[in-house]
Amino acid sequence: MVVCVSANDLDFERCYRAVATRDSRFDGHFVTAVRTTGIYCRPSCPAITPKRANVTFLPTAAAAQQGGFRACRRCLPDAAPGSPLWNTRADLASRAMRLIGDGVIERGGVPALANALGYSQRQLTRVLTGELGAGPLALARAHRAHTARLLIQTTRLPMSDIAFAAGFASIRQFNDTVREVFAVSPTALREESRRRNGDTLPATNGLLTLRLPYREPLDRSWLEWFLAAHATPGLELYENGVYTRSLRTPHGHTTIRLSIQPGHVRAALSLQDMRDLAPTVARIRHFLDLDADPVGIDEALTAGMAGMPLRLGLPGEAPGADPTAQRSNSASAASSAGSPANGVVPRTNGGVRANDIVLPAGIRVPGCLDGPELLLRTMIGQQISVAAANTHTARLVQHLGEPIDGPIPHLFPTAEAIAERGSEVLTGPGRRIDAIVGAAKALASGDLVLHSGRTAAELRRDLLALDGVGPWTADYVTMRLLADPDVLLPSDLVVRRGAALLGVDLTSTARWSPWRSYLTMHLWKHALANPEPRASAKIEPLGRRAAQ
Repeated sequence: MVVCVSANDLDFERCYRAVATRDSRFDGHFVTAVRTTGIYCRPSCPAITPKRANVTFLPTAAAAQQGGFRACRRCLPDAAPGSPLWNTRADLASRAMRLIGDGVIERGGVPALANALGYSQRQLTRVLTGELGAGPLALARAHRAHTARLLIQTTRLPMSDIAFAAGFASIRQFNDTVREVFAVSPTALREESRRRNGDTLPATNGLLTLRLPYREPLDRSWLEWFLAAHATPGLELYENGVYTRSLRTPHGHTTIRLSIQPGHVRAALSLQDMRDLAPTVARIRHFLDLDADPVGIDEALTAGMAGMPLRLGLPGEAPGADPTAQRSNSASAASSAGSPANGVVPRTNGGVRANDIVLPAGIRVPGCLDGPELLLRTMIGQQISVAAANTHTARLVQHLGEPIDGPIPHLFPTAEAIAERGSEVLTGPGRRIDAIVGAAKALASGDLVLHSGRTAAELRRDLLALDGVGPWTADYVTMRLLADPDVLLPSDLVVRRGAALLGVDLTSTARWSPWRSYLTMHLWKHALANPEPRASAKIEPLGRRAAQ
């Protein structure tokens, strides 16, 4: 399914077939630049298919803008899901794109990006230009243009405020960029949106409701179970299908309300500072794995299941029992959410064996909203149930979290606060408390840096150097912080049980590489949906290791 690897490796015929059939699955993989009109589009653009001789395919919108093309205002190519390559690849270009999406260049310029990645500015620019068709400044410019369009079309903010909120250095730079990218002035872009959608903009600045698209299929029950089961009182709330929490952002904090809808996630954002819009959206997309390519992943997982009595369901095919109908007797099901569902669907047609175990299509690997929080919460939850981990975390948040106004009363405590007072608040084995406080001290001092631009090998090495962090914790944090698609957790007790139920040999999983993180999710989900009678209390809940 992935068609674009670099600016020099695009398969013209495959890209053109995707454009000719208006295949939305390819949106975000590449853009189509039409030389006769000077416009670039997403593959599924409803406009008349251009002639072969008039098109070129580029890996990023920035490359198209660099070539003098302007964005199609009909299909809005910047509104497509992001490229799945930034997660599946671990090279310099992919890690740079993750950090650019988080606004690193807007906050510290190219030097900050180069420093975070450990390369010189010159070398970074050379690699990005070769791989993506544009250097870091052009990539950041495209990112700013996307943020500007969102603010222009979804708020009543004055254009001068939008210019600086989107990261532009001046109003003139903002006006020139919008005209170059969209071929109209910012005011005209807002008027077009108003005529098309009606005057539905929120009356209060700082409050936004966005539709964050994803590639279908998506296993909604798994993500909703995960959000509900791990919601910590005082920090997060999951109620009536809506996940609410506040998170610390570069210029303050933001309250988010997320609900999964067909084809998109509805994200209601209350921003303390509008400059935090772009990094907040990037973190939400990472958190829910919205840029994944589920069709390509499912095809690869299916190939690895050859000869086994299991398969992935077709998009929309129910994998078995209602996910809210089954409730695990294990401690991990102590939340109000039901266990995720799997089951057996008899099939006799199409060459599929009757009673094959059907796994859900479109499963996602949850990421994270904050790296230090992920590590510290993971360490708090070592060798205890999810419910117990939530209780311990809630106590920490109540005593050390930063109080804020709004539906969620606290932000997660800073590493500095936990390093200073964590030993007074945390309860449990002394060694675990010392390990958590030690990790907080490493984060507070800068000895340990957690961000999505790190390599998996370096991150895992630094995590294993901490007291109290073993292979399970290091791999789990790596998987979620970096959206690493190829992490297997063979020591996890739930993974082991899921593997036993499905007949998966955990010592021989190379056939599923590089998608073993998604295999791990399937094993977790299947084990939780099929608890052992009377023995389920012996099973560690989701995300708990056997030994480290």
